[in-house]
Amino acid sequence: MAVVIGLFAVAPAQAAQADANTVYLDTQYGRATIKLRPDLAPKHVEQIKTLVKRGFYNGIVFHRVIEGFMAQTGDPTGTGTGGSDLPDLKAEFTNKAKFVRGVVGMARSSDPNSANSQFFIMYAPQASLDGQYTIVGEVVSGMDAIDKIKKGDASDNGMVSNPDKIIKMQLAK
Repeated sequence: MAVVIGLFAVAPAQAAQADANTVYLDTQYGRATIKLRPDLAPKHVEQIKTLVKRGFYNGIVFHRVIEGFMAQTGDPTGTGTGGSDLPDLKAEFTNKAKFVRGVVGMARSSDPNSANSQFFIMYAPQASLDGQYTIVGEVVSGMDAIDKIKKGDASDNGMVSNPDKIIKMQLAK
């Protein structure tokens, strides 16, 4: 039996799952809806959800954005070296999903077990990341807003001067 929510009918299990693992990321260009993937990375997804609930991502900049590659955010210092007060996470790599357009992955240092709060959204496929970085979700709508984020200087590893920000990030639930 379907449950009617607004003008859309969805199965009860889908409605609950969408709410529990759906994040809205609002930018000045519009909203991106991200479907989190606890089936691929349960500990990383839980950390992201905890930080979202705290309002951690609100106002944080997209500090590293490379045309045709990805947009990275989640560093409160805006330098690419910061994180949250939560512990770093052990890698949750998978071969069940690939880094393609719209995939959300966790940023880390050269240590595979150093992901914390930073994440990136892919603009295009990048097979070299498959099995090397943790996938936490995918943009299911609003990729056009992500496409408009100010790009960084290619000669400076994509670092952005006067970067765009996450206006608000919240759980759909």
